[in-house]
Amino acid sequence: MNKNLYVGNLSYKITDEDLKSNFSEAGEVVTASIIKDKFTGQSKGFGFVEMKTEEGATEAIKKFNGGTLDGKSIVVNEARPKKEFSGGHRGGGNRGGGGFNRGGRRY
Repeated sequence: MNKNLYVGNLSYKITDEDLKSNFSEAGEVVTASIIKDKFTGQSKGFGFVEMKTEEGATEAIKKFNGGTLDGKSIVVNEARPKKEFSGGHRGGGNRGGGGFNRGGRRY
C-alpha cells in the first residue's frame, strides 16, 4: 500500500522533480507534488510525497525529517487524511440574505 508523506518548510524554489529525486534515495517514489497558490502559482512551502512502500516511507521520515533541502531545515511526517466536511455549514446561522423579514414589508 502506498504511503503519503507531508513535507513542510520547503524553499519556494523546490520543484516536484526536486522532491521526487531527493526522496527516491529512501525508496521508490510514486508521486511528488508541491502545493501552489491557485492564483499566483507560487509554492506554498509544502508538498506531499507518495512512497510506494511503508518501508520507504519510514526510511524517508528517518532520513529527511529535520534534514536540510536547499538550505532550509525540512519537516517530514506521515500525511493526515483530508478532513471531510460533513453536511451543513460552519458559522453563525442565518444572518440575513434575501431581503425578506428584515424590517420591511413584503408586497
